[in-house]
Amino acid sequence: MELQASLENKSQTVTKPKKLTWLRILKRSVFIMTGAFLVAVGLEIFLVPNQVIDGGIVGISIITSHLTHLNLGLLLFVLNLPFLFLGYKQIGKTFAFSTLFGIIVLSVGTNLLHSVPGLTHDPLLASVFGGIILGVGVGLVIRYGGSLDGTEILSILINKRLPFSVGQLVMFFNLFILSSAGFVFGWDRAMYSLMTYFIAFKVIDITIEGFDETKSVWIISDKTEELGNTILYRLGRGVTYLSGEGAYTGDSKKVIFCVVTRLEEAKLKSIVEEVDPNAFLAIGNIHDVQGGQFKKRDIH
Repeated sequence: MELQASLENKSQTVTKPKKLTWLRILKRSVFIMTGAFLVAVGLEIFLVPNQVIDGGIVGISIITSHLTHLNLGLLLFVLNLPFLFLGYKQIGKTFAFSTLFGIIVLSVGTNLLHSVPGLTHDPLLASVFGGIILGVGVGLVIRYGGSLDGTEILSILINKRLPFSVGQLVMFFNLFILSSAGFVFGWDRAMYSLMTYFIAFKVIDITIEGFDETKSVWIISDKTEELGNTILYRLGRGVTYLSGEGAYTGDSKKVIFCVVTRLEEAKLKSIVEEVDPNAFLAIGNIHDVQGGQFKKRDIH
C-alpha cells in the first residue's frame, strides 16, 4: 500500500508530454520524408544495381527480392510491419507513427526509382556513395524521431530476455545478414556490403550529432570566482558555480561548469593555465546544446 501511494504521489508531479504542434509535425514529416527518400536513392541508384546490400531489414529485403523477384518496396514494407506492431508499446505512439510514415515513403520511393538506371557500375564507388547517402537518410529519420529498420525494435524486445545489449544484438543480426550476402551475391559483394554498412554507420552518427561539436568543461580551483570572471570576460561564455565536497579531505569546493565550442577549447585551457595552473580541468564532448544561456557574448 505504501509503495502504491508513493507511486501515485510521484505520478501527480510528472509532467505529461505536450501535444505536437502542426508546425513541429510538418517539420518532422518533411525531414523524415527527405531521409527515407534519400535511403531509396542510395538503394536503387547505387547499391541494388551493384548487388551490394546494407544491414537490417533492408539487407534481408534486397536478398529476398533477388531470390524471389518480388518487388523490393513491397518487401521493405511487409517485413518491417510485424516488428512495428510488436514494438508498439515499447517505442511509443509518436515513434511508431513516425516509423510507419518513414517506411511507407521508403517503399514508395524504391518503387518510383526502380526503373532508373544506376549511376555507376563500379562496386567500390557504389559502396562508398551509396553508404554515404544511406547514412544521411537514416540519420535524418532517426534525428527526427523515426526508424527504418525493424531489427532495432526486435533487439529492444529480445534485450529484456537475453544478457546482451541492444547494440550487441543489432551488430549480431547485421553481421549474420551481411554474411548471407556472400552465399547469394559472392564474397566480394559481401565485403563491399560490409564496407557500405560501416560507412553508413559513421555517417548516421555524424548526421544525428552534427559537425559543430561543443565541449562541456568542469573546473575545480581555489580561485573559482577569478577564473569564472576571466572566462566570462575573455571568452564570452557564461559559467555556473556548483557546490562540491572533496571525498578524501571533506573540504567544500566550488565547481565551475561551462560549455564552449571546439574552437574555444585551446583558449579556455590557456586561461585556466594563467589563472590557476593547479586547477583540475575536465573536458568532454557534447553533441547537442539547447536552451539556457549558451550565447556568445562580446569578448575583450
